[in-house]
Amino acid sequence: MIQISNLTKSYGKQSLYSAVTLSIGPREKVGFVGRNGSGKSTLFRLILGEEQPDSGIISIPKGYKIGTLEQHLKFTRKTVLEEVATALSEDEIYDHWKAEKILFGLGFTEPDMEKQPESFSGGYQIRMNLAKLLVQNPHMLLLDEPTNYLDIVSLRWLKGWLRSFQGEVIIITHDRGFMDEVTTHTMGVVRRQLRKLKGDTITFFETIDHEDEIHEKTRVHQEKRIKEIEDFVARNKARASSAARAQSRLKLLDKMERIEKLDHEAMLAFRFNHEKCPGKVLMEARNLSFSYNGNSHNALFKNLTFTVEAQDRIAIIGKNGKGKSTLLNLLAGELKPLTGGMVTHPGIKIGHFGQTNIQRLNLECNVLEELSSANPSLNNQRLRSLAGAMMFPGDAVEKSIKVLSGGERSRVLLGKILANPTNLLLLDEPTNHLDIESIEELTEQLDEYEGAVVIVTHSEMILRDIATKLIIFNEENAQLFLGNYDDFLEKIGWDDEPKARKQEEKEKKVDVPEVIPTRQNSQKKRKCGFA
Repeated sequence: MIQISNLTKSYGKQSLYSAVTLSIGPREKVGFVGRNGSGKSTLFRLILGEEQPDSGIISIPKGYKIGTLEQHLKFTRKTVLEEVATALSEDEIYDHWKAEKILFGLGFTEPDMEKQPESFSGGYQIRMNLAKLLVQNPHMLLLDEPTNYLDIVSLRWLKGWLRSFQGEVIIITHDRGFMDEVTTHTMGVVRRQLRKLKGDTITFFETIDHEDEIHEKTRVHQEKRIKEIEDFVARNKARASSAARAQSRLKLLDKMERIEKLDHEAMLAFRFNHEKCPGKVLMEARNLSFSYNGNSHNALFKNLTFTVEAQDRIAIIGKNGKGKSTLLNLLAGELKPLTGGMVTHPGIKIGHFGQTNIQRLNLECNVLEELSSANPSLNNQRLRSLAGAMMFPGDAVEKSIKVLSGGERSRVLLGKILANPTNLLLLDEPTNHLDIESIEELTEQLDEYEGAVVIVTHSEMILRDIATKLIIFNEENAQLFLGNYDDFLEKIGWDDEPKARKQEEKEKKVDVPEVIPTRQNSQKKRKCGFA
């Protein structure tokens, strides 16, 4: 339904697209991948007419309506419901139930409908913009990171909504699992060209890798052939008996179209620095409760008990605003519990990746100085090697923190964790702002890490890849679940999901462990296994 012909776009010396030709067909749902800064959001602006290409044409059918997620926040109505209803068409202007249905799916409650839009956090205000987009029911949706600010329940709802959407979609998201579950095709920026293939991201990247491998083998074979011809010419051009043949080979060489070596983008490449702990248990949380105002009636969680063993993979999941990050900060020692406490092994070494930690990066330092502040004993060579692993090669280490993007700052904080040995990683949404390739590398390294991991994430792909235990924040409290994410979906599921969805998740009928809300549910008191 959209046709792109010979599109070229540059910013100064940086060329993003060169003579790109592409079409998006009826009901195609396309996942758009590429490194940060490769031009994905720029293509959206070109399609919407917000920017103009240097050359080329983007053809859009007459009357074809394209909807996009607005990032700026501007509200004109007194209530949430009235605000979202402004996006309904003239024929539907009184069909407020359509707006309500979308808002409920995105995590708003009945009382929220009558509240002022400005009274909500920035994340929920972005959700209102998403709701306004979805109620418009356009022919095509352009979604740039729609999963930002959504909790896992809202993500699952949006996933189902997009699957049933009858129009076309182009979606940019760092959540590969989300993308693969809603798309029919994958499109990527590959050396200033756009490639679109049917299938998921795995199919796409495997295809590109296979093509690159064939290209490189062909290039090496050609180089070998060129060397043979050059040697023959050098040996025979001065000899009368073979000079004609040498001249013929030289002409052949001149006519040969040289195969260029492919350029490859920098990749995140690292391993966590692990220090072995002699104990089986690194940390035990006992009857933890927490409230920001000190009132137990307003506690985010109560009587939470669990242990973190030496190689545990524990995921903290649930809706936004329920206390997931708070619990992680409490485990890191940055907050004090209202009741209960924690016992830690004397050999524990914690690496903490928190959203507040990113905000605490010194904006006046450069990358090298900030990495050095984590471990002053590292020499310049070690620091530069660490920076290179975080995709800050050469002079990039001199970049000031204040000019870095969100993804670059996340990599600096990750580098600070790598600068010291650890045996327990506390990670709060570490994939935020990272591109898909970097997330793949991070997930792989978390899987291979010899220590324990406690992670807050909304990514169902990461949950399935690494989590073996869960701490679930629901409407009432936080609960420990001894099982993986699929076990949880089959046994319990999310409260806000329709019964039909829950039944679908349970159909496999797999026996899984019970939820263990407090220590009282345990058969006997467990001793802390410190050695």
